Amino acid sequence: MRTIKLGTSQLDVPVVAIGCMRINSLEKGEAERFVRTAMDQGANFFDHADIYGKGVCEEIFADAVGMNASIREQMILQSKCGIRPGMFDFSKEHILASVDGILQRLKTDYLDILLLHRPDALVEPEEVAEAFDLLESSGKVRHFGVSNQKPMQIELLKKHVKQPIVANQLQLSITNATMISNGVNVNMENESAIDRDDSILDYCRLHDITVQPWSPFQYGFFEGVFLNNDKFPELNAKIDEIAANYGVSNTTIAIAWLLRHPAGMQPVTGTMNIERLIDCCKASDVHLTRQEWYEIFRAAGNILP
Repeated sequence: MRTIKLGTSQLDVPVVAIGCMRINSLEKGEAERFVRTAMDQGANFFDHADIYGKGVCEEIFADAVGMNASIREQMILQSKCGIRPGMFDFSKEHILASVDGILQRLKTDYLDILLLHRPDALVEPEEVAEAFDLLESSGKVRHFGVSNQKPMQIELLKKHVKQPIVANQLQLSITNATMISNGVNVNMENESAIDRDDSILDYCRLHDITVQPWSPFQYGFFEGVFLNNDKFPELNAKIDEIAANYGVSNTTIAIAWLLRHPAGMQPVTGTMNIERLIDCCKASDVHLTRQEWYEIFRAAGNILP
């Protein structure tokens, strides 16, 4: 598995991250095989959140790997906090309590990366800074990032937070690519020209923040996957054609499309199917041509002015 530096850190991470949101759908033996397969593929980066399964997913993961000091050093663990029932909460008190809960459930002394999950309208960046300082000085968290944030929200945090923001987890897929398409359609009078995220992709590239695309196979918010979906005949025909040329699956090509972008993204998978997991990891070895990338882009309904 190819690796990249996560943001401005010196942390080498695999180009494909393994999302654990659905690991509570697996029996213990299945979870053990799933995690072991990911590790065998070189995909040792596992993405969690304290709300996944209301914390159960982190517990299942720790049990599945038989967490101990030796195993812990073989993997990179990322988790997220800030979502509470009916609200978002970036208060110092909540961040610190959340991390303690995450560490207890994962049976570890530290997180490699902590992300703030969803923007809190009532955020006080001074409190976030205090929480980050305590987490870093105590050794509980080594790197920090955000999720679903646009440039000025990150800038507001950076006014007080001294730790580098190394990652921003954002919804992005071939069919959910407005952060790419609006840049192609600058100054055009069409729907694709609407900038809904304040040029977050360019901002992350300018500031060396690694974009972690979540739901890389979804269309809409959570309406379903676009692969093998009759709603996207042209897109699937093109992906299948290119997949056949490379001798890989359509799953591999969907991830390879994200990896081809020069931003140096780290897609977060969500599958609990071992075969699809392996197909996702194979994308590390596929480098689409510029023409192939644009053919897929256009087949998804994106226009070139």
